[in-house]
Amino acid sequence: MKNKPSINDVARRAKVSITTVSRVINNILTVSAKNRVRVEEAVAYYKYRPNISAQRLARGLNNSVGLVMPSYPGIFHSFYAVELIRGVGHACEVLRMDLVFHITNGSNPINTNNVGGVIFADVIENRKQVEGALASGTPCVVINHKIDDLDVGYIAVDNTLGGRAAADYLVSLGHKKVATVTGNLTTQAGAQRLKGFEELLEEKGVPLPKEYVYQGDYSRRCARVAAEQFLKLPNPPTAIFAASDEMALEVMAVIFEKGLKVPGDISLVGFDDNPACLFGPVALTTVKQPLFQMAEGAVKYLHTVIHGGGTARKKTILAPELVVRESCSSPKK
Repeated sequence: MKNKPSINDVARRAKVSITTVSRVINNILTVSAKNRVRVEEAVAYYKYRPNISAQRLARGLNNSVGLVMPSYPGIFHSFYAVELIRGVGHACEVLRMDLVFHITNGSNPINTNNVGGVIFADVIENRKQVEGALASGTPCVVINHKIDDLDVGYIAVDNTLGGRAAADYLVSLGHKKVATVTGNLTTQAGAQRLKGFEELLEEKGVPLPKEYVYQGDYSRRCARVAAEQFLKLPNPPTAIFAASDEMALEVMAVIFEKGLKVPGDISLVGFDDNPACLFGPVALTTVKQPLFQMAEGAVKYLHTVIHGGGTARKKTILAPELVVRESCSSPKK
């Protein structure tokens, strides 16, 4: 086909009305499964991309953004979630944009009809929602997840570099017995932090026995279990890297409960730079990720696109920063 395919071409091939095609593209759930399959096949056949400007005009909306956040236990007690919400909310206030907040388990499509753009706060079991939003022609950006096999922008931190920074600092202090409580390894952040941590230790010739790696899920509960297991080992670690500050603070609590000291007996590094790090028994050394800045940047990007400032996909990787405080020292001789 020489000319750019239109919605009429899609409708003819699918043998449905233009209205039905529009409903499928916009994820309206009133379309039958049979017709939805026909339309999706026709869209794929023509590689049809909706006219974004026309869609926005038809919706009558151009100044709202949706924030889609994967659901997990304790979400509103999570520094990560609260900081992203704070950053998005602040940017929306400054730019006079409306915010629609959606918590998801990934099983249902996202209705993009009432927003001009969508921010996905990570991609955890909800990739199909990202794909659906893109297929509808809605401008999208992903936070905290580098994603190169979809035509979508992202703003993420270099989690691999963050894991390396934590390990490198502990090794530089002379630690040879270094353990870690990982984040959820089904998340890109959790997997990459562990990857960087392991890589640095291997490069420095520091062994990492399997009993020094506890697969966690970012919760305080798992951090407590991990710390208790580490301390029961015949040869316990002299340093621990926890993949979130919340886990690190729980590890610290267990260490003190056992009559040990931080950093005198065990050094400790977290990840996030949660303000709570400053108010524990010992100020926590941590790897800072710029959550607020990522959230602000996502809103600014969508604001630019929504208001006709181009459709270039923003792909940004930010560097983490090691923040040295009081929870680390050289191991005892």
